[in-house]
Amino acid sequence: MALCNGDTKQEITGDPKDGPRHTEGAVVILDAGAQYGKVIDRRVRELFVQSEILPLDTPAFAIREQGFRAIIISGGPNSVYAEDAPWFDPAIFTIGKPVLGICYGMQMMNKVFGGTVHRKNVREDGVFSISVDNSCSLFRGLQKEELVLLTHGDSVDKVADGFKVVAQSGNIVAGIANEQKKLFGVQFHPEVDLTERGREMLKNFLFEIAGCSGNFTVQNREEACIQEIKEKVNNSKVLVLLSGGVDSTVCTALLNKALNQDQVIAVHIDNGFMRKRESKSVEEALKKLGINVKVVNAAHTFYNGTTTLPISDEDRTPRKRISKTLNMTTNPEEKRKIIGDTFVKVANEVIGEMNLKPEEVYLAQGTLRPDLIESASTIASSKAEVIKTHHNDTELIRRLRDEGKVIEPLKDFHKDEVRALGRELGLPEDIVSRHPFPGPGLAIRVICADEPYVCKDFAETNNILKIVVDFSASVKKPHTLLQRVKSCISDEEQETLMQITSQHSLNAFLLPIKTVGVQGDCRSYSYVCGISSKDSPHWESLMFLSRLIPRMCHSINRVVYVFGPQVKEPPTDITPTFLTTGVLGTLRQADFVAHVILRESGCAGKISQMPVILTPLHFDRDPLQKQPSCRRSVVIRTFITSDFMTGIPATPNNQIAEEVVLKMVNEIKKIPGISRVMYDLTSKPPGTTEWE
Repeated sequence: MALCNGDTKQEITGDPKDGPRHTEGAVVILDAGAQYGKVIDRRVRELFVQSEILPLDTPAFAIREQGFRAIIISGGPNSVYAEDAPWFDPAIFTIGKPVLGICYGMQMMNKVFGGTVHRKNVREDGVFSISVDNSCSLFRGLQKEELVLLTHGDSVDKVADGFKVVAQSGNIVAGIANEQKKLFGVQFHPEVDLTERGREMLKNFLFEIAGCSGNFTVQNREEACIQEIKEKVNNSKVLVLLSGGVDSTVCTALLNKALNQDQVIAVHIDNGFMRKRESKSVEEALKKLGINVKVVNAAHTFYNGTTTLPISDEDRTPRKRISKTLNMTTNPEEKRKIIGDTFVKVANEVIGEMNLKPEEVYLAQGTLRPDLIESASTIASSKAEVIKTHHNDTELIRRLRDEGKVIEPLKDFHKDEVRALGRELGLPEDIVSRHPFPGPGLAIRVICADEPYVCKDFAETNNILKIVVDFSASVKKPHTLLQRVKSCISDEEQETLMQITSQHSLNAFLLPIKTVGVQGDCRSYSYVCGISSKDSPHWESLMFLSRLIPRMCHSINRVVYVFGPQVKEPPTDITPTFLTTGVLGTLRQADFVAHVILRESGCAGKISQMPVILTPLHFDRDPLQKQPSCRRSVVIRTFITSDFMTGIPATPNNQIAEEVVLKMVNEIKKIPGISRVMYDLTSKPPGTTEWE
């Protein structure tokens, strides 16, 4: 796509039209590559304190000269002892500024002052109860036990001189402090919703410790977006790709307000992966808003789409290979890249068909900040680990962006902020509050596979799972793996586990598939653990196990409950599954059934998103009869969040009525070709919202 030249300079934060920054009294966030770096920024600004994100290697003298009042160091995926650990200026801790180190930031602080950090056998990814010293100024006003989000493999071993331990998770140090020097470190994430009193901790740091004034109000972001669009586009035309979701609709509404109507070309590309009747409803909804939409049926183009990929993961040369066609691809990253590149190719064809001059057309999309962070885009974070490639942040999109050909007015917004902006623009509530639906659609909700995922640790991990769900009996028969399980959990957790396993007959096992997760700020492709029960599910116990299991078994990032009779012979092979019309038809119907039931129940407003996933798993086959795997199973993934960077599953009988879930299960089981229905019990982290 040859588009007109634009300003290609991208800033890490803020709007490029803001002019010189006045940072006197502001807080600087040093970015070590955390997935939640931008959430820290947002949380600080919600407290009316100005904040700026700068690279971790920003020199101490620059921080002092710019007049920042305090420093927050984000988490990150690296180890402080790794050879490729990001460089930083240790003087940031000695220039007299209050410092809050989060996760990696705490470990940096501890190391600089002579402490040590070790990689422990115990990994913590999820929500845990920690004990805090509420006489510490960071935790003043809090309870002695607090629920927080922990995501780490490395832990503080020896605490640095001059520091004291102010928070603990079992035997693991969760917080250190040097009150005299105003240096504080926490191993958890106070910035996310999953840390229940995190806002108060940040408030204590900003106001009680750092003495911030709290008089910073963010400029009208709608006006800033409109001004940016006007200055960049001028008299050119803009092609906006509309999925019908809130992001692309708000993006289009902004473009319509900023530009003349004939400058905005709204195109909805039906890629063949839409929900049932989705394209028609998108067209009708947008027409009501006065937005004329050109609908392009490109299903065949997408099914047969390809992209260019490196020769291999190890090959660092510029050489490329052509991928398989999308309908024969199983690799999740390759699927996303093919879809993203095909979107651009189809957009180019639209430009040609409409006799537009490519050099006078921009491409607009509703990319959000979390998309860029998870894709490790340098716009959002120069050091973040890739969790998944978003279809709107592929290599081709990045190249167009570098050439100044892409307009993304929402690139500094999070989902809840986009909803607020949509309301300000006058969009109807049913559009603004729609559940998110990914651009690649159902394509990333089919777990494609041509062989089972079984690694050398499969058998041992299964043995650990058996010990966990039969813990009350296992403790009577000492075993090496039992000691490993005990070393990962606190005495209180052992008591809870004893109660659960003595009261409920459970079975836990690995499923021979893998899904994407985020563990310790890094992407993981790991096993799914299935749990089945002889009795009706006891949801609180299942949620407890879903938090515990990924912590003990680092090769597991997701836990599901399998409805139906207790699973006696878990599947060890898979049903070969690709993006074919039959497979997509099965998922489309399951998705339709589940969402109709959710809407009719009145529970939709309590759930932020509900992906329905098709997996290549065929249960209930007698291994002696050697019956081939030919059916598939469905997963219901309820998700509750406000920032879409972290979140929790909806607990039946709590956030969603159990009868609603059971109705979904019963109706989905009626669809031909379905073996079983599962319920995702996993929070984010360690599992992502989507399974791919």
